[in-house]
Amino acid sequence: MTTATTPLRGRICLVAGATRGAGRAIAVQLGAAGATVYVTGRTTRERLSEVGRATENIEETAELVTAAGGEGIAVPTDHLEPDQVRALVERIDREQGRLDVLVNDVWGGEHLVTFGKKTWENDLDGGLRMLELGVKTHAITSHLAVPLLIRNPGGLVVEVTDGTAAYNSTHFRENLYYDLTKNAPIRMAFGLAKELEEFGGTAVVVTPGWLRSEQMLAAFGVTEENWRDATERIPDFGVSESPVYVGRAVAALAADPDRHRWTGRSLSSAQLAGEYGFTDADGSRPDAWGFIVASETGKPDVADYR
Repeated sequence: MTTATTPLRGRICLVAGATRGAGRAIAVQLGAAGATVYVTGRTTRERLSEVGRATENIEETAELVTAAGGEGIAVPTDHLEPDQVRALVERIDREQGRLDVLVNDVWGGEHLVTFGKKTWENDLDGGLRMLELGVKTHAITSHLAVPLLIRNPGGLVVEVTDGTAAYNSTHFRENLYYDLTKNAPIRMAFGLAKELEEFGGTAVVVTPGWLRSEQMLAAFGVTEENWRDATERIPDFGVSESPVYVGRAVAALAADPDRHRWTGRSLSSAQLAGEYGFTDADGSRPDAWGFIVASETGKPDVADYR
């Protein structure tokens, strides 16, 4: 392989929250670009997290990274436990001596989200758990991993969330705890961009569109192979995207020597596809957020946003 096809050869990446969905795809696409990728999460082949899905685990993600052309290293980690995250970072330092890319994708709170209820009607424990899983984990991980990242100039931090800054700033995400959880990474990326500036580092926040994660496909009763069957019941699902799309978005960012121009910004997979020229796994370029916004004032054709 050439450096053109493996531009991240020799780069060390940490994808925090790589068990499934966007995190897994990001890890695999970084591996496809040649990177060494540490993948973390709570679900292993021996232990389940509270998400309760045995079909995806970090060992499998690491194997997919290696099969894609990189080196995948699975490290079971609960990112709510500072001692575990500290041990993870110390291991990366010991084994690699550097960290070039940190992807904060820890979540795992879908089972806690309920819509159609007021804040005081929602389960308080569930709401606070969402904040722990989607905000506290990111804060702990950045606190402990960024000192290794800034040891060399050019480091990249990618926060992963749901929704662009523009969309989330004017739309309530229908559950206050979820809204807070998914807006926090946007501010984290903005703040980290300011703090990383003097070290030559870059921080951004990236969102997929309507993501066909393993859990989403299961909820719709389809697979990645026949997902279009679900559009018979929900036509708008036609603008959805596979996790590969956001994975390629992050890999393209990491490989861009001029990526600092994005620092502090909120980016979508579709926006980055337009910039870097990649496509989703099926060759399309879905723009879910563009479609969602257009739907507020009209009835756009899904085909115009793929």
